[in-house]
Amino acid sequence: MIKGIVFDLDGVIVSTDRFHYEAWKAIADQEGIYFDEKINDRLRGVSRMASLDIILERASRQYDEEEKLALATKKNEIYRGLLSRLSPSDVEEADREALEELRSRGYKLAVGSSSKNTPLILEKIGLGSFFDAVADGNQITHSKPNPEVFLLAAKLIDIDPSEGAVVEDAEAGIDAAKAGGFLAVGIGGAASYYRADRKIASLVDLLSIFKPIEKE
Repeated sequence: MIKGIVFDLDGVIVSTDRFHYEAWKAIADQEGIYFDEKINDRLRGVSRMASLDIILERASRQYDEEEKLALATKKNEIYRGLLSRLSPSDVEEADREALEELRSRGYKLAVGSSSKNTPLILEKIGLGSFFDAVADGNQITHSKPNPEVFLLAAKLIDIDPSEGAVVEDAEAGIDAAKAGGFLAVGIGGAASYYRADRKIASLVDLLSIFKPIEKE
């Protein structure tokens, strides 16, 4: 029986794709590297350094680790600046109500995101203190498809992975959920992924999957 639900953040609760794209595009343009939205799609659910490696595939020279770190740091500075545009209105009201309804039905709710900016994003969208637990890139060493962030979230809300569901928009996230032993729910780009156990169009659809938990 499912007792807790872990949500990826970006692309599931709120979309900051446009900010990631703008920030990475600024870095790529600075370095004279071709970058477009198709390449950007490959970065979904991928860590910052792994994303940079994907972008640098088209570079005309090799970058050492110090240079890579400097580029990744600058990208994050640009991205965090763009996040100032976020507000509670960036979360669909129906999605917010669905989250509140899931809580009222007895489910423990957590965020499991590889982003180190998770606390800032949650604060900006008015959900800074809503979730029972938050596991993010500041607390893990392995990014998705490694299940570490979801396993940590499950531990923080005191459930076994077999009692948890993960809601993800990226194939790497679905792979991580499956590797961790969770029920994998695909939304957005992951809704067409064959490995997803359940497929939804919006968070509201979760209400038809997760009925109220019967009290013992």
